[in-house]
Parts: sequence; structure tokens; C-alpha cells
Amino acid sequence: MMLRAIFKITIREWKRIFSLPEHYLVMLVLPPLLCFLYAYIYNGQFVKDQPVAIWDEAHSPLSRKFTFMLQETESINITQQVNNEAALEKMIQDGTVAAAIHFPARMDDHIKSRQPVYITVYTNTASVVTAKLIYKDAAKVLLTAGSGVILQKLVKTGMPTGKAMALVQPIKLSTYFLYNPRYSYQQYLVPGLIAVALQMMMIMVTVLVLNMEVKKGTIGALNILANGSASNILIGKTLAHLSIAWINYIMVTFILFPLMAAGQIGGSWGLFVIFTLLMLACISVGMTVSAIVDDVMVACDLGLFYTSPAFVFSGYTFPRWGIPWYDQYYAWIMPSTPFLDAFFKVYFMQLPLSYVYKEMGQLLLFVIITFPLAILFLQRKLNKLRLQHV
Repeated sequence: MMLRAIFKITIREWKRIFSLPEHYLVMLVLPPLLCFLYAYIYNGQFVKDQPVAIWDEAHSPLSRKFTFMLQETESINITQQVNNEAALEKMIQDGTVAAAIHFPARMDDHIKSRQPVYITVYTNTASVVTAKLIYKDAAKVLLTAGSGVILQKLVKTGMPTGKAMALVQPIKLSTYFLYNPRYSYQQYLVPGLIAVALQMMMIMVTVLVLNMEVKKGTIGALNILANGSASNILIGKTLAHLSIAWINYIMVTFILFPLMAAGQIGGSWGLFVIFTLLMLACISVGMTVSAIVDDVMVACDLGLFYTSPAFVFSGYTFPRWGIPWYDQYYAWIMPSTPFLDAFFKVYFMQLPLSYVYKEMGQLLLFVIITFPLAILFLQRKLNKLRLQHV
């Protein structure tokens, strides 16, 4: 009897999802629109060919050589020549250029005589990623080129090349940029934004699944179909919404990630597991709010307040230890926080599920705590409803 009741409620909930605008718009229409919108916004993928100004007081063969080498980098595109610092700063403030580089007078003589040379790189750190990439490329070119000038001078004096190289560069640094080596917005940010968006939409729908029944006067028929059991209702509705979430998972991992985020087709078993746990956590939280709060507008406001700061506090783009302690606690009451921690390990690092047991346990904790609460409050409502009809 219980399984039959759950099955009937699941079928009934599917019909509601496909017929009620507040359900099908959020569950079936908005997810693909938002996902493709995020992918389109970050279609540039990574920072390249940023406009950069040159302030050249050296006017020398080396400054021209350095300028040419800077132009050949991926992130730098020399677009302006300026003659003073005021003009340089104005261009950065106006947004005409993203950065600027200053070659001081007598730069060649100082480099060849191995005196300190101060080449200044001006970057607009209001755009952190852009500034960091320009600085990285500029520093690489200028340090390498400067060392090359000194190396040539030492070799010309008769010093063996190997000894000259060891003197110029006593330490060789090898750098490996893992998981997002080109600082790609699309490959890194889009998957995280999509996960948070799906969390928000699932919670915003499920905060309505029970109180809308009361508002539309269909709670009585639902109670009869469930044989008066709140658990039958919640399990049936959970299965229906979880199956719709799986449809969105297929759309994201089979179409969006492979085409627009350089991801693996179909994701992986680990990604599917943690996504399912995320959706179960969201459904449990949303249904708990829906079971407790009768007013539909208040429930929507609570859902919006709860989910809005999810991405900011998640630690996906800024470390959680860097935010105030009270915000760190707030981050942990949202399912997206442990999910994104696990997502980074499973999706980017391609690690097995054994590496995310902690995060999986945290997602399960949302279900273990909130689902029984939803059953308790809904059962009270059903009992009151039955007494009213006795």
C-alpha cells in the first residue's frame, strides 16, 4: 500500500510540474536558459589581447625589443604610446588600457652594467584576473629578456655558456598550473555558477510544493491519496523532483559542459552521485520550509534570502577562511558549500568518491536533519485536516 501510494503521488507530482507555471518554468524552462546564458557570458573563456600602453623613456634597441616580446604574449596587446605618468594613469582610469609598462631612461646601460633597473608595470587590479595575467606575462618576458642581455655580455667576455647561465640564473623555477592553467572563466566559473543556479531553482520550487497544495485547496485530495501519511507525500514528491533534476543533469553534462566548458561528456559517476545528494539536500530543505510556512510569499522570501549568497560564501572563487567567522558558519548551512568542495575534487581533479566522503556526509546531514522535520510538521497539518472533516 505504501509503495502504491508513493507511486501515485510521484505521477501526480509529475503532472503538476508539467502543468503549473510556477513549477515547469523554474524546473524545465529556466535551467537551460540560465545555463546557456552563463556559458555565453563567459564565451571569451580566458583573458587575452588586453590593451596595454608603453611609456618608453629609454628609446633604445632593448626597449623596442622588450616591447616586441611583450606584444607576442597572449594577454598583452600594445595599443598606446605615452610620454608621461599622468597620461598613463588617465588611460587606465578611462579604461582605454588595462595596464601600462614604463621603461626608464638609460635602461640599456644599467642592464649591461648589472645595475638595478626598475621597470614599472601598472595594472588595474579592479579586475583581479586580468591584472594578474598581464603581470605574469610581463614579468616573464622582462626577467627572461633582461637575463638574456647579461648572458650575452658574459659570453662575449669569454665565459663558458654554462657557467654564464648558472651565474645569471642560479635557480631554475618550473611552474605547473593545475586544473585551470589558462585562467579560463568559462571552464572554471560556468560549472560552479550552474550548480549554484540549480540549487537555487530547486529550493525555490520545493518551498512551494506543500503550501501551494493548501492555497489551491488540493491538500485534502493529496491526503487521501497518501492514506494520511506525510512520509508518503514527501517521498513521492521528492522522487518526482529528483527525476526532473536528473533531466537537467543530462542537459548540463551531455550538452553544456562538453560544448562550452571543455568538460567530459556525461560527467562521471562521482559527479552524478554528489549532484544527486545536492538535489536531495535542496529538496529536503525546501520541503521543510514549505511544511512549516503556510504563507506562499513568506516561503518564497525565505527561500530567496537563504539561497542568494550561496556562490559568494561557498569558497569557490574566494577562500572561506578569508571571510568573517559568522559568514563562514552561514556558508555551511547551504548545501552548495560542501557540494562545490566535492565538485572541484571530482570534476576538475578527477578524483574518486573516496576523496569526498566528508562532503557527501555533510550533504546527507541536510537530508537527515530536515526531512524528518518536514514529515513532522506536515503530519501535524494532515492530522488537523482529518479532525476538521470528522
